[in-house]
Amino acid sequence: MPSPTLAENIAAAQAWWREAGVDHAYLDEPQAWLADDAPAVAAVEKPVAPQKPRLGGDPAGWPRDLAGFRQWWLEEPSLGSAPRIPPRGDAGAPLMMLVPMPEADDGDTLLAGPQGRLLASLATAMGIAPEAVYIAAALPRHTPEPDWQGLGDEGLGEVLLHHIALAAPQRLLVLGTRILPLLGHAPAQAAPSVSELAIQSGHMRFMTSYAPERLLANARQRAGLWQCWLEWTGEG
Repeated sequence: MPSPTLAENIAAAQAWWREAGVDHAYLDEPQAWLADDAPAVAAVEKPVAPQKPRLGGDPAGWPRDLAGFRQWWLEEPSLGSAPRIPPRGDAGAPLMMLVPMPEADDGDTLLAGPQGRLLASLATAMGIAPEAVYIAAALPRHTPEPDWQGLGDEGLGEVLLHHIALAAPQRLLVLGTRILPLLGHAPAQAAPSVSELAIQSGHMRFMTSYAPERLLANARQRAGLWQCWLEWTGEG
């Protein structure tokens, strides 16, 4: 009987394993089925969000006088949409009052409603003619629930410090503790209080208290503001 050929031996072995129920080859070690030179799948890069421009743009182009600043405040694109309300008053005023934003119903005049009347009464009690006070807002338009942290990150604080330096008031009253981080200060734990502000021309002492809408609603806070003012001015 002739010896089986190689092909017959392979066929017999396959038949034997098939009869045993094994019809696949298994290996303990994983095998690379793709060739090493197979083209790699390119990683999909996420689009990079464009960086938001700084509020006010390049400080080198900011106005250097108060009249120019008022116009710039109304027209600078990065400061937001219309309607915007300009500050009012003259440079070198005996007192500058800085509030968070215009009143909801303001038209051409900043703080033309109840908040403005409150501040006018306060100025009169301080012995200052209301029209002699420089009135400014941290925001150019009324903005419900503004993102103060985000505004600070975008450079609003630098704009406010420039504004205060141009106004150059004899005294500064900041009405609204949310404004303080923009000026480089932590929110007051117990307003009213007096602190110091670094501006381009040096240092300026200022007093802080609650925002006008809170003062309107709370007689005790109005009394606290008044007592702090008397102590600050040496009249208490």
